Amino acid sequence: MKRRVMFYLVGVIATLSLQSCVTNYVVSTPQTYVHEYKSDAKLASLDNKRLESAKAQLLSSFKDEKFAAAKTLEATLKNDEISRTVRFTQKLDDILKEAETYLGTPYRYGGMTRSGIDCSAFVLSVFGAVTGMNLPRVAASQAQEGEKINKEELQKGDLVFFSHGKGKISHVGIVENVSAEGDVTFIHSATSKGVMISSLADSYWGPKFRFAKRVLSPNNLNSNFANN
Repeated sequence: MKRRVMFYLVGVIATLSLQSCVTNYVVSTPQTYVHEYKSDAKLASLDNKRLESAKAQLLSSFKDEKFAAAKTLEATLKNDEISRTVRFTQKLDDILKEAETYLGTPYRYGGMTRSGIDCSAFVLSVFGAVTGMNLPRVAASQAQEGEKINKEELQKGDLVFFSHGKGKISHVGIVENVSAEGDVTFIHSATSKGVMISSLADSYWGPKFRFAKRVLSPNNLNSNFANN
């Protein structure tokens, strides 16, 4: 009897011990999983932060490159504009230098040489020699070329047109200088003294002035005859 009770007690104690182990095992296992899950979440969060940082750096790099490219383009355009203006100014100076070589050349109706030249032939000869521009032969046709300019906007190299009556253009000259006060002088071939310099304020030419044209600009200088 005592032996049977002993076996019974041993069996109960063994059963309780086994249940305790199983319980500990079951409870402890989820704790490990939770720990691993938290670790994975931290790693994922860290990777996302690194990814966002890399994206931000890449975008910043693109912005810097675009900004640098824009600055380079702006500098290039500015340099091109300065260069074009310098070439244009030099070309105008060359036109006037060529025109001044004709000073004193006698006027000859229909003439086209330094032995005798009329007003329109003088203009087309000067522009042709310096720029390669092929202007029409007569003043009335030359008046159809270029851009119309107000008297207040005149500059060296512009063409000024005159009429001796009935509104028809019959004379042309090249603006030689515009003073700070706005006084305009032009070089032309006049019937009276040949190639000479006159003023728009002159009592003879002033009333006969009709309008002005700009046949040469920085744009058409570069597009049509930049190599001349």
